[in-house]
Amino acid sequence: MALHAVIYRYADEPARLDEHRPTHKDYLASLFEQGRIVISGPLTTGGPGALLILDAADEAHVAELLDGDPFWGLGLIADRQIRGWSPFFGAAKLAPTGVR
Repeated sequence: MALHAVIYRYADEPARLDEHRPTHKDYLASLFEQGRIVISGPLTTGGPGALLILDAADEAHVAELLDGDPFWGLGLIADRQIRGWSPFFGAAKLAPTGVR
């Protein structure tokens, strides 16, 4: 597997985001429990959004996993960037297989 960084930029619809946030969080929690999400959380600057680090075969697999996010299906993610990521410093458990 390989690591991928994903940046979500949420739609400017605070009421709808709040309404559907529990199912969004439950879905992401299920990906975490499966070992797909390594770490994630909301961005604190630059508008509403989030950073997610996923472990998946390739960018297409990441997109497939995140297509199931209720926020995506409801149009509450205005922009989603998926990029391969190779950590250079940091916790060894974040490094993909063979990189330490």
